[in-house]
Order: sequence, then structure tokens, then C-alpha cells
Amino acid sequence: MLNQKFLLAASLLMAAPLMATGAQASGELNLYSSRHYDTDERLYSEFEEQTGITINRIEDSADVLIERIKAEGVNSPADILLTVDAGRLHRAVEAGILQPIQSDVLDGAIAANLRDPDGRWHGFSQRARVIFYDKNEVSDPPQTYADLADPKYRGLICARSSSNIYMISLLASIIERKGEEAAEAWAQGLRDNLARDPEGGDTDQLRAVASGQCDIAVSNTYYFARALGGDVDGLTGSTDMFGVVFPNQGSTGTHVNISGGGVAVNAPNRENAIRFLEYLASESAQQYFAEGNNEYPVVEGVPLAAALTELTPDEGFTADDLDLSVLGKNQALAVQIYDRVGYE
Repeated sequence: MLNQKFLLAASLLMAAPLMATGAQASGELNLYSSRHYDTDERLYSEFEEQTGITINRIEDSADVLIERIKAEGVNSPADILLTVDAGRLHRAVEAGILQPIQSDVLDGAIAANLRDPDGRWHGFSQRARVIFYDKNEVSDPPQTYADLADPKYRGLICARSSSNIYMISLLASIIERKGEEAAEAWAQGLRDNLARDPEGGDTDQLRAVASGQCDIAVSNTYYFARALGGDVDGLTGSTDMFGVVFPNQGSTGTHVNISGGGVAVNAPNRENAIRFLEYLASESAQQYFAEGNNEYPVVEGVPLAAALTELTPDEGFTADDLDLSVLGKNQALAVQIYDRVGYE
């Protein structure tokens, strides 16, 4: 199995740009987005400056936007659905609201496991789901996701609710790698090892470690990177106590998820929509993803943000090269497993 390496050393993205910057186009682009980061503003404004295409944006949760596009039907003005998590993108595919596209630019820039096999969605940034721990309390931290279910960590772990899409996708990946029976045993073990009932977001799990409520937490990397690079209440100023493990480095690699998007099935501005997706794979846009929200680029050679560089091992890390389309296919079973073991 081939493993993907994230290396900290920057290199040239490629000799030619990913997106032509010739004569400006005209018209507009209707973007339905569940990304809620203020730092994305520059991402959109640069596209408008480069192309002359005006972006009209509607923001809401992914589920609300998916239902809205379905309800609007053939009259939907949506050109692009942009969201986080491959599982949500799969929901959009199942709802029939994304159309396949063919783009040599996207196929050449984005690894096959980070895009839909039929071209209905593409990933544009990545976040790794890793293990954080209190270095003062834990001398032998978990090195794999399987270790999180080891009884020796009983009462030490904080993690999000089973309804959280990141937890669903993590279990969906375990189902794919290990099978249903092993996945259920893992979910049971993780539940038994919780220091408290699941509550809050990833930042809350990290705060719980900082405050001593638990010694180990599962979180996406960018939440901790925010505390390194900015001011996060209850976390910034306490980061020196944390150790971090990128799990499964000796086997399948660390679980990664994506933020991605696709062209809406009834997009009135289809060519502009494809051009926007190709822009998101350009070097400048990838740098905005990296620097604006401390996410890992999907295009090789784009340097990491300073805070993410501090968090990531100097030698980089091996990411799981699992086809992310399986996260959506396995999410219903993942929810059932969590329910069966009583993980709230």
C-alpha cells in the first residue's frame, strides 16, 4: 500500500500554474458553503479579482444546504456546494445534488483517494485526526487508534459525541480497514475509557486536558494549531503541557478528512463553477487554506502555516491513503455501531 507523506520542506508546486489567468470571464457564481471561516474571505476575493466573476454566497450547515438544493430542484441557483468532511459530500451525492465533471487540472493536482471516483466532488484541504495527551500525566500515550480502546486508558479519554461527523468518519474508516466486528469492539472500548460523557467540540476536548478533566483527547489538528498561532480561551498558554501522536504510523497511517466541494446538479453557471474548483487547487488558494485555517494542503509542495509546522513532526507523517468515498458509504453503519455500544 502506498502511503502519502506530508513533508514540511516547501518545494515548487509545478512549473506551470494550475489555472489559466488570461482574459477575464464575465458573470457570477452562486456558492453554497458550510465553511464558516473568516479567513476564507481572501480566498473568494482573489478569485473574483483574477476572473471578473462575482461570487454570491449563502452559508449554512451542510445538511441545511443539501436539503435546500434538493428543495429548489431544477430551479436551484446553486453552482457549488462547499463543505467539510467526506461523509457530508457523500450525503450530497446520495441526495443527487452533485454532477460529475471532468477536469485534467483537478485530476492532475489532487490524489485519487481525495476525490470522488466519478468526479462529483474534490477535496481541497485536509485535517488529520490525532491524539493529544498531558505529558505530565501520561508516560505511555496511545500510538494507534486501536490503543484508544485499551483498558489501561480507562477513565482517561475525552472525545466528541457519536453524532459528530468527525467521529462518525473515524469509525467509518475503521470499519473499512478492520471490519464491522472489530469496529464495534473498538467503539465499545473507547466508550469504556471515557473520562466523562461526550460533550462539546474538539477545542472543548483539548480544554478538558488542559484543565485536568482528562489526560487524553482526540481532535483535528487545526484546532490545536489555532491555540499555537492565536488566542484560544482556556487553551493558549497551556500548550506546552501537550504531547501529540499521529496514530498508526507503523501501519495504515493517520486518519485524514477533507474540506471539499462539487458542482451542483443544476448549476446555471457550470463553466464558472468548474473554473472555481480549479482555482481552489491553485498554489495561491492552497496557501490560503494552509495559512488561513491551519489545514494541510491537498497539493504537494505547498508550505504549511507556521503553527501547523510546529505541531507536525519534522519528518512529516504518513497519512492513511484510504479512498475517502468509503467514509460516506460506511457512515450509517458507524452510527448503528455507536448506538449498539451505548456511545452517546
